Amino acid sequence: MATTTYTVSGMTCGHCVGSVKQEVSKIAGVTDVTVELATGQVTVTGTQPVSDDDVRAAVEEAGYEVVSQ
Repeated sequence: MATTTYTVSGMTCGHCVGSVKQEVSKIAGVTDVTVELATGQVTVTGTQPVSDDDVRAAVEEAGYEVVSQ
């Protein structure tokens, strides 16, 4: 298992959390996504390391931005 944590900006509610979680969960190999609204932290766990570009694209598809990793 590989786990990486990202900081995402722009999330303000539970719907935001759900949107990010849903989009990131679609990435091949992702087994778990945890989103903390208060800190903006998104923790992605996969069967192998997940591409940062794929995570960034998924977060952007949900309407938010990865500001750090």
